[in-house]
Amino acid sequence: MYRPVQIKVCGLTREQDVDLALSLGADYFGFILYPKSPRGLSLERALELAARVPVGKRVMVDVETGSEELEHARDAGFDYFQIHAGLQVGLATLATWSGLVGRERLWLAPRVAPADPFPEATLEFADSILVDTFAKDQVGGTGKVGDWHRFNQWQQSYPQTHWILAGGLSPENVNEATAATGATHLDLNSGVESAPGIKDAAKLREVFRVLR
Repeated sequence: MYRPVQIKVCGLTREQDVDLALSLGADYFGFILYPKSPRGLSLERALELAARVPVGKRVMVDVETGSEELEHARDAGFDYFQIHAGLQVGLATLATWSGLVGRERLWLAPRVAPADPFPEATLEFADSILVDTFAKDQVGGTGKVGDWHRFNQWQQSYPQTHWILAGGLSPENVNEATAATGATHLDLNSGVESAPGIKDAAKLREVFRVLR
């Protein structure tokens, strides 16, 4: 049976891009709070933009968030919490994140090197796992296409988990990506930009046209 692909537009920094993604029917809207990201926002600015988005679609994106910062984001009204983390992060930290926001609202993005097996222990703490392209010197947002075969293997191995595909997705490759991975949730960012944090209206429209 056909299931429409859910689309998250991430790295939003401008009102016009939020409004365009809304008009196109995006399912989720990502606002990055990580200060080292070229798309990073203050919490206050992220909330200004998120206020344009219906409740249930607002995603905070960060890296190894401190518990106090996560509480602030939770209380500010975000719906989901996408946290990128290296494998050195202990189970106690994962348990803290999950306890603060609930496993159904935590989207974990573990940094798994090509030679490493999937860290099964993470599945205890989050219903959703986002798979971004691994890079030694970046925590996410590489803009490069990842290992679709591995994504497909993980998705088949852990079918109770909600898997989100990220990494270099663009109008030119989203059909191939969904065919190769079976992904039903895509995370779009650099592949629909003209510059970091600046969405390209033509690319964004085209990717929605291709997928829907």
